[in-house]
Amino acid sequence: MTVPSYPRARGLLTDTIVVITAAAGAGIGGATARRCLEEGASVVISDAHERRLKASAEELAAEFGAGRVSALPCDVTDEEQVQALYAHALATFGRIDVAVNNAGLGGTDDLVDMPDDRWDRVIDITLNGTMRCTRAALRIMRDQGTGGVIVNNASVIGWRAQKGQSHYAAAKAGVMALTRCAALEAAEHDVRINAVSPSLAMHPHLVKVTSEELLSELTSREAFGRYAEPWEVANVIIFLASEYSSYMTGEVVSVSSQHA
Repeated sequence: MTVPSYPRARGLLTDTIVVITAAAGAGIGGATARRCLEEGASVVISDAHERRLKASAEELAAEFGAGRVSALPCDVTDEEQVQALYAHALATFGRIDVAVNNAGLGGTDDLVDMPDDRWDRVIDITLNGTMRCTRAALRIMRDQGTGGVIVNNASVIGWRAQKGQSHYAAAKAGVMALTRCAALEAAEHDVRINAVSPSLAMHPHLVKVTSEELLSELTSREAFGRYAEPWEVANVIIFLASEYSSYMTGEVVSVSSQHA
């Protein structure tokens, strides 16, 4: 199946302020930042890679206007940096309407040979980092009194077993559980929390950390016979961030064509 046409903008996030982690480069976070801007939002993008973040921010600002794009490096394993990111967003735009927690770390390691530090690193970035950012965003949205939306990035691997992925699968299953439980707490503050669960979205970082053989095998499992483009996952994030999903919270939405 061929890749569908890139969607036209419909103003779904007009005048919305969005904070996006791991948003530098050509992955899901970068695609989400672009789609948010196309839909009328202003964005604060962050990433642990300062050079790539600067380049991404400059590119987006040149295309959409410097007044709609701000950037601050952030390592989501560091609570002080997470707090600084959200303080920066408030200082720049005065409020936060949407937070997209996209930061994560994968890789392939058999459990029998996995050292503790490798397990801890994946859990700290992928699960604990999502918790830190969800907590920071929720506190601000609660205190604003105007509600908000948080969208976390999970993975189908949180539901389905795959060799060599025990650390990543555990982290992503944790993101799903975190999303469901935090959503119940957030509802009283008019904050919705949902997650997307992609199967295979191809981007340069994934190619670096995954063998060609495994990528080929994973692609063969998809009913469409191809991987997702990052912007196809970003489209679902846009939906969850918009008013079109106003009655959804605590949900994990699969963005996948994998065979049942």
